[in-house]
Amino acid sequence: MMERQLLPIIKQSQIAYETFEIVFRTSLAQQLKPGQFVHIALPNHILRRPISVANVNPIENTFTIIFKIFGDGTKMLSTYQVGNTLDVILPCGSHYPIEDLHVRKALIVGGGVGVPPLYYLAKTLKEKGVDVTSILGFQGKEHVFYEEKFQQLGDTHIATNDGSYGVKGFVTDVIKQIEPEFDYYFSCGPTPMLQAVTNVMGDKQGFISLEERMGCGVGTCYACIVPLKSNPEKSLKICKDGPVFAANEVVLG
Repeated sequence: MMERQLLPIIKQSQIAYETFEIVFRTSLAQQLKPGQFVHIALPNHILRRPISVANVNPIENTFTIIFKIFGDGTKMLSTYQVGNTLDVILPCGSHYPIEDLHVRKALIVGGGVGVPPLYYLAKTLKEKGVDVTSILGFQGKEHVFYEEKFQQLGDTHIATNDGSYGVKGFVTDVIKQIEPEFDYYFSCGPTPMLQAVTNVMGDKQGFISLEERMGCGVGTCYACIVPLKSNPEKSLKICKDGPVFAANEVVLG
């Protein structure tokens, strides 16, 4: 059940170009599952900011978010420091249903701001004994983050649009090059990337997470609806029914 709390920041740092990491402490940290997000209120901003959970430390009762500056709201959020508090609603949204899956080998495919929630997922899968392969896409070298953390969990490949680091191109180019073996794939990132990934994967089993701007974050405003592929006249709410969906369950774009 979602709760609204005033949470203290216990760590804040810039980890890549216009990309920041914030760690909060709360007794609800252990309730957060891979794929879920938190909804953060900022002064003088009507809409909250939905930000995916990048990691959870159940022993210290902390969770981590990672965000990139895209506008005034995230720019303001980047100025918050250790000791400041933020109004946060959590836990929000659906999660990757890994408890219900028989996974021996998992493929993680992330792009940009879609990478953070996949770290928490990959770490959780690794703890369950799953063999994890990760393919991460960024704009350029200065945008890359968490590469070493993913490498500690399994084989990791980086692609950059400009070729300044790793493979030049997109995550789909890497998929075609290495042809990884997997039982399920898990992907999160911009809609064009998710479209490309699901096209390459075809009918293979997987789950995607949509990184979308939301309004209320609790399913009442209908600002983040997405049509069902099996019935385009019916829509799901990304903030409540998602952000995690089965691959090819919803219409992308």
